[in-house]
Amino acid sequence: MTDPVTATDRLILREWEPADEARFYAIMNSAPVMRWLGGVQTPAKWHAAFERIAGFQRDFGHTFWIVERKPDGGHLSGELLGFCGLKRVNAGGTDLTGQHEIGWRLREAAWGHGYATEAAIASLDLAFTRYEAPHAVALTVAGNDASRRLMEKLRMTRRADLDFTDPRYGPELNPTIVYRIEGKEWLSSRSGH
Repeated sequence: MTDPVTATDRLILREWEPADEARFYAIMNSAPVMRWLGGVQTPAKWHAAFERIAGFQRDFGHTFWIVERKPDGGHLSGELLGFCGLKRVNAGGTDLTGQHEIGWRLREAAWGHGYATEAAIASLDLAFTRYEAPHAVALTVAGNDASRRLMEKLRMTRRADLDFTDPRYGPELNPTIVYRIEGKEWLSSRSGH
């Protein structure tokens, strides 16, 4: 197993291993999880996404990392929960391309336990310390209330001026809605933590 990128009280965030491709697809490729992400994916479409994830790690030193629950006897102990981390914006239709993007995707059984918040906080800490990002953006769509609530919980600011139409999706998943947080703002809020 690869060394952790970081760990929290309950979670391990780590780089992907070859076996994770099939495990992740089997656990995550469900209608509820993929509802706001273009729907259930074919194996070929997931493989292309997996290659992009690996490419971000190779090219930039960070990606949407695997999130696992520590094997401590807690809810989903030792299980793969999903991913969370930092990649570079690669969507079409926007001038945000190349900027640091925080994102997450967790299996349905992990929803409602604070795992996404815990992993996102750790990821933003890394964004603004280890990776020295000036700011980070998060992308979602209007109907994805859970993601929007998490972005607001992270003190990210809604930036309607940065919204865009992603040509990969139809009107049901457009426009892409953008939230943003400045590194200085995040670090200042965490200094008393």
